Amino acid sequence: MRFLLGVKLGMSQIFDESGKVFPVTLVETGPVVVTQVKTKEKDGYRAVQVGFGKKKKLTKPLKGHMKNLGDFRWIREYRMKNDESKNKGEEDVKTGDTIDVAVFREGDKVTLTGISKGKGFQGVVKRHGFHGLPKTHGTKKKHRSPGSIGSRFPQHVRKGKRMAGRMGSDRVTRRNVQIVKIDKENNVIAVKGPVPGARGTLVEIRG
Repeated sequence: MRFLLGVKLGMSQIFDESGKVFPVTLVETGPVVVTQVKTKEKDGYRAVQVGFGKKKKLTKPLKGHMKNLGDFRWIREYRMKNDESKNKGEEDVKTGDTIDVAVFREGDKVTLTGISKGKGFQGVVKRHGFHGLPKTHGTKKKHRSPGSIGSRFPQHVRKGKRMAGRMGSDRVTRRNVQIVKIDKENNVIAVKGPVPGARGTLVEIRG
């Protein structure tokens, strides 16, 4: 099972053998602990639930669910297809097992998922890239307004209309991201390019 949770540390840069520099993002990953293994017979689908991070106080239901494995801050599931572990030749994962950066290698392509930075309530120019109204020809105090929002029918704003509103804090996924370097001692992975989210936010890594 190639699935890890990590925390974004920030961006840096790495030089290759030819002297070429390219940006990387450092992610402190794992080790994660398997808190539950879901089966198709009991739960209706196959999945592995893992925990990561530390939290001071947990509710009693969560403590019972953890089964003294640890006080984890984040809990996420990795859904598996039918007989996925058998097809890949992997052993069955059990509750209490630990997964670390050893499941990945340098050069692997992974999928990263995180929550983008929140930018609050923004207008249509910043949120959707509208050009705004002309700077001349009588425009006054309306340069960044959206303009007309539709026809007379059906007497209400249609769903999905691009207007001002909350921007950011969305779940963003990047695919085919290359792992440049792995530090097994410190559980740090350096991936090529940016990673969605601010420093200290959760990052999901799928193989």
